[in-house]
Amino acid sequence: MKADTLADLSAPLVALRLLTTEFAHLPAPHVSVSTIYPDRLELTFHDDFAGFEAWREALNIAPESVVHRVQRDGRTGVLNVHVPFAGADLELTGFATVPAPAPVLAGSGAVS
Repeated sequence: MKADTLADLSAPLVALRLLTTEFAHLPAPHVSVSTIYPDRLELTFHDDFAGFEAWREALNIAPESVVHRVQRDGRTGVLNVHVPFAGADLELTGFATVPAPAPVLAGSGAVS
């Protein structure tokens, strides 16, 4: 279902208003509302998972409901979860750089 009017976006906009009132002290996310998914409010956190985790904990979202994946040739970790909030589908997404593994030098293995 595509939104045709601003009124069609009322669910995520009301949810955003409630979040800004109740959780104003939390880290600021990138916020997205779209006419393509008119019931969804997306909060996205870049560069580390701290903002994502602060919001997850504040909203009492169980850690086991979070989906973790790695993209971009193993260099970017992604956390994602969808939960209902105030009549909207609230989507939290966090991105963080995955540290490169430490190189192992030839001959540095265990000796028998």
